[in-house]
Amino acid sequence: MNIALNPLLDFSDLPQFAAIKPDHIGPAIDSLLDQSRNVVKELEEPIAQVTWENFVEPLENVTEKLSRAWGIVGHLNAVVDTPELRAAYNENQPKITEFWTELAQNLTLFTSYKALQLGPDYAGYSAARKKIIENAVRDFRLGGAELSEEDKPRFAEIQEKHAALTTKFSENILDATNDYALFVEDEAELAGLPDDAKQAARAAAEKDGKTGYKFTLHFPSYFPILQYADKRSLRETIYRANATKASELGGKPEWDNTQNIVDILKLRDEEAKLLGYKNYAEVSLVSKMAQTPDQVIDFLQDLAQRARPFAEKDLAELRSFAQKELGIEKLEAWDVTYASEKLREQRYAFSEQEVKQYFPEPKVIAGLFRTIETLFSVTIKPDTAPVWHPDVKFFRIEKDGALIGQFYIDLYARQGKRGGAWMDDARGRRRLESTNGIQTPVAYLTCNFTEPAVIDGKTKPALFTHDEVITLFHEFGHGLHHMLTRVDELGVSGISGVEWDAVELPSQFMENFCWEWDVLQHMTAHADTGAALPRALFDKMIAAKNFQSGLQTLRQVEFSLFDMHLHYDYQPGGKQSVQDVLNAVRAQVSVMTPPEFNRFQHSFAHIFAGGYAAGYYSYKWAEVLSADAYGAFEEAGKASGNVLSGDTGARFLREILAMGGSRPAIDSFKAFRGREPTIDALLRHSGMAA
Repeated sequence: MNIALNPLLDFSDLPQFAAIKPDHIGPAIDSLLDQSRNVVKELEEPIAQVTWENFVEPLENVTEKLSRAWGIVGHLNAVVDTPELRAAYNENQPKITEFWTELAQNLTLFTSYKALQLGPDYAGYSAARKKIIENAVRDFRLGGAELSEEDKPRFAEIQEKHAALTTKFSENILDATNDYALFVEDEAELAGLPDDAKQAARAAAEKDGKTGYKFTLHFPSYFPILQYADKRSLRETIYRANATKASELGGKPEWDNTQNIVDILKLRDEEAKLLGYKNYAEVSLVSKMAQTPDQVIDFLQDLAQRARPFAEKDLAELRSFAQKELGIEKLEAWDVTYASEKLREQRYAFSEQEVKQYFPEPKVIAGLFRTIETLFSVTIKPDTAPVWHPDVKFFRIEKDGALIGQFYIDLYARQGKRGGAWMDDARGRRRLESTNGIQTPVAYLTCNFTEPAVIDGKTKPALFTHDEVITLFHEFGHGLHHMLTRVDELGVSGISGVEWDAVELPSQFMENFCWEWDVLQHMTAHADTGAALPRALFDKMIAAKNFQSGLQTLRQVEFSLFDMHLHYDYQPGGKQSVQDVLNAVRAQVSVMTPPEFNRFQHSFAHIFAGGYAAGYYSYKWAEVLSADAYGAFEEAGKASGNVLSGDTGARFLREILAMGGSRPAIDSFKAFRGREPTIDALLRHSGMAA
């Protein structure tokens, strides 16, 4: 292959998605690894005086290309998984892991960073450059640079095995999800299901050349059954399939994540011990706002204690309602979503399905963009770029007529696409020394919503639930953090270098606007009539906003405590099993325990295949910050009558979004709010204030 024509090696602008093939991956990665190792070799030679220009820049320039190319490969692997792409990804992942481990353990480079920190130029560096050097010294220590030569090979082996296991964990979930199909022939069995859910299921069956209706474990397919299907056994069937996927109880034995979980935890524990820490939770917290595992556990237990009375009340009401109104004597796990929807409909006189009719995709996207443009004085316009799937759209963000960022948006669930919703960076903002110009940031925004329906040969716009609208705003909050940065140093621009337990601040902050009349009246139009959301229906939604928030809070606390205990005081391979840890946490904080067959942990990708190990608590931790930050907009709204305050938005942009990781997140928060954060706003927003 002519390496010069390899599209993965073209860094002139945006990724050449249309041209990239699986057989481009190996040659491109090998070439970039060779280039990176050559630069590292040059930097290992004695340098009379280490400076930013002769040391950090060359290393950053070469490793950024490697990161960008591998980022493209990883992204494609997540959104258009094929056997050929997966094979190429798995073949090259060990090489990537090996290089980053080598780099992290390189004592010569570590010494050079320390020399920079103690050198004569350091005092004159910008805050961003100082933070990059400080982070690098920390990361070399965490990467094993100070280990003995006897321990380094084992540490490297741990990194490689860990990377392979987390990939396998993720692949097992995807394979189990893609494999499952539930066919229903008789429409009468689907009583209660909304028409659009049935239409989607019929279209899925037709695609397979089958009659009837096809349901899968992709969220837009299975969740309507749990929420609306009157037939209890149908709800139980789909609940059981989803709750046991990628476990010893569901699908093929080769997709069982049981041993992967144990092996991942063993490797993390061994890594922590090699680095001189008591457990992996301590390692994880070195780069976070929280100081110790006990501090996190205390925070979560305090939250659980505050939420518990509300959760107990939620559950008692639901059980009573299910018994009296639905004839369900014993409320089971597969009844909860269904009974909750029925109770919500009765109590607040509206259904999720009714609300959904007011959120067609074009109107939602326009409303999202309007909110951002109003708050941050930017303009969002359609743009063109090569994409990985026909459904993907591309946009640009401009400020004062100048390009400041671009993003891809991939909204719908499909075969071969990882579940969930996420933002990832395609390219970071940095000053280009060669031209003194700015490389603008580019983001991927990925969701798994229901695709547009084709009815009688006509395509109707996708309709989003209000929860999906909230998800879209959430991921866009991450995107704004990445794209609206004003920091020119790659290592701390956008989301880079931001503490993991603060990275959810902008995303959770953006969710709040989905509950504002000023926002919703501009982003709704009924699918049939085009009418905006009626004020009366909005008022009902607000009344129902904190419906079962006690139960929801305890659920998040349960996941967070489970994660923390697994990485803090659980001994992998000891007498206690992972299930035992989960059971103990549930006994402590939950008010309703899932059935014994539930294997939630087998698809808990956040902690076993994502970056949230000993960090899942970040959602609740950052929610304290985001709710408090949003309080500033509520205060501005009281004064002006409109929560979309341009002045407050400009301050939020300047002190939080623009700063990226160039200073500690707590400093950014205090610069915006003028004080330390408090939990009051979170409790008030959740309906749990005294």
